[in-house]
Amino acid sequence: MKLLTSNSEQIAKTIDQMEKDVKSIKQESLKMCWYMRGGLTYNEAMNLGADERKMISELIKENMETTKKSGLPFF
Repeated sequence: MKLLTSNSEQIAKTIDQMEKDVKSIKQESLKMCWYMRGGLTYNEAMNLGADERKMISELIKENMETTKKSGLPFF
């Protein structure tokens, strides 16, 4: 990403992509907080690194699959 040598159109595209990334991180963080039922606050979720968010998301997915297979209620 060479913003210093980019034209205004390229900079605008980069900013748009960054805004999409921020929205995605916020949505993912809110979902994690909901699934963790208070075990993770929004502020804590927002401070996680990309690898940590990915690991928690995978854990949630595994737990959802286990819940479906076992027939136990989730909600």
